[in-house]
Amino acid sequence: MKFSIGEFSQITKLTIKALRLYHEKGILVPAEIDEFTKYRYYNETDFEKARSIKLLKEHDFSLTEIKEILDKCNNETDMLEQIVKKLEEVKNKIQQYNAISYSLENIIKQEKESEMKTENVFEIEEKEIPTVLIAGYRMKGKYKDVEDGFKLLGKAVGRYIIGKAMNLYYDGEYKEDDADFEPCFPIRKGKSTNEISVRELKGGKCVSLIHKGEYENLTKSYKKIFSYINEKNLNIQLPTREVYLKGPGMIFKGNPKNYLTEIQVMVKNQY
Repeated sequence: MKFSIGEFSQITKLTIKALRLYHEKGILVPAEIDEFTKYRYYNETDFEKARSIKLLKEHDFSLTEIKEILDKCNNETDMLEQIVKKLEEVKNKIQQYNAISYSLENIIKQEKESEMKTENVFEIEEKEIPTVLIAGYRMKGKYKDVEDGFKLLGKAVGRYIIGKAMNLYYDGEYKEDDADFEPCFPIRKGKSTNEISVRELKGGKCVSLIHKGEYENLTKSYKKIFSYINEKNLNIQLPTREVYLKGPGMIFKGNPKNYLTEIQVMVKNQY
């Protein structure tokens, strides 16, 4: 018994477009193709194969997976093994999506809390900051490596530190792997070494904003401060600075929601 493609479409509940696609992909090749008219004809064996394709497609198997399964499977037992494997994949995906869902819910919660607690707590100000003697350790790499720089400075000049930790950013852009920055401390005295630069950090006019909260949320404060600078037509002078007024200690990390970071962008008026 053979069926035309139209008849086979009605029998299997697969569209003619789908049957043609399955033929092109080598997933369901008609039992017979008329050499003159090129009409496709299907038989009983094709019917069973079509049922399997429809079942697998309805359960999120890709066409590539379906073809591999049909090429490998010789009987229903083989097919069942493949379905069991797919079930395990689905379960793993569910666990992954549950973890992602939980993470996203936390992000949304933290963002809402951050907006409620920090909105308008601190305002942008223009101010003059004094020249200060610093000990700095110039670095190239990832921003997270700054902690290593502070540790090195702490060991070298710890007894001379007289102010809050700072980080100087020399790039006028964000960089992932080769950022140019310099962790430093204000000190009362000291001498340069091969690694550490002791010098005066020039003061001047800056636009300042204190950010309260996690370092990961600093982007909002940077957006606010750069919007202000552009609105006032000020010229930015590198390096920009972050002063860590309140942050993690060497032993106790504290609550990141209470961290205070002052962003200082040195500026001058346009002429």
